[in-house]
Amino acid sequence: MLHNQRFFNSIYGPVKSWRFGQSLGIDPIGAVSTCSFNCVYCQLGEIEYQTTTRQVFISTEQIQQDLQPFAPWDVDLVTVSGSGEPTLAQNLADILTAAKAITKKPLAVLTNGSLLTDPDVRADLMIADRVSVKLDAIAPSFSQRINRPLDGLDLGRLWAGLWQFRQQYSGILSIQTMLLSTWSDQQQADYITLMQRLLPDEIQINTPTRPKPTRHELDARGNHTSGSRPYPVRSLRPVSVEQLQIFCDHIQSATGIPTRYPQHQLIPSTQA
Repeated sequence: MLHNQRFFNSIYGPVKSWRFGQSLGIDPIGAVSTCSFNCVYCQLGEIEYQTTTRQVFISTEQIQQDLQPFAPWDVDLVTVSGSGEPTLAQNLADILTAAKAITKKPLAVLTNGSLLTDPDVRADLMIADRVSVKLDAIAPSFSQRINRPLDGLDLGRLWAGLWQFRQQYSGILSIQTMLLSTWSDQQQADYITLMQRLLPDEIQINTPTRPKPTRHELDARGNHTSGSRPYPVRSLRPVSVEQLQIFCDHIQSATGIPTRYPQHQLIPSTQA
């Protein structure tokens, strides 16, 4: 069912990203934040509607129309993400196809991976040049605390979908992991074992560098600094740059997989 998006613009940015450079954002979800997760660190604030049911939120025609004022496409890539989980958009394949035809830029999709067990979702994502999948935990209890998924979205199911997707996808697969605290040696070892099995093209180890709005804020799709946000926020304590570097070096040494972290956006541990 299409949402009433009379004053909603599905395109935002360009956003400067440590992962992707200059990125133009496409939001296929709309003004009501909609996701299968409600992550404690979500930069959108609290998710307003949780579901795993796919539907058309924003028409492909509106997205095509909203794209036009952003020409010429002086960005490194176009990212489909926005106000929740983009794979919930039933017209995702059409959106990706249209965006690629209009912009002639590489396309990335940022997803929490919760719908990867659906073969239609996996087929839609084949159109993207890059897919970044969230994997914040390797223990079910930890995933429940951090991601707060809907009932039935257990970590085993999420991993099964991710594994199926990896076998089929020929584009660039990135795993993005958000650290809210330093992991134990055993947690790091378990994570490395999973990455050695999955063999993604890249691993991105992140930590909260943006404060979380106390309520849902559409403006938070961008990457404003805490000082420029015109709404109340709650700051989260990031893991230090030193700890991120140690973990990333450990992962890359053990797996050979390029591993990155937002080193230029963090402060040393002595100031954290």
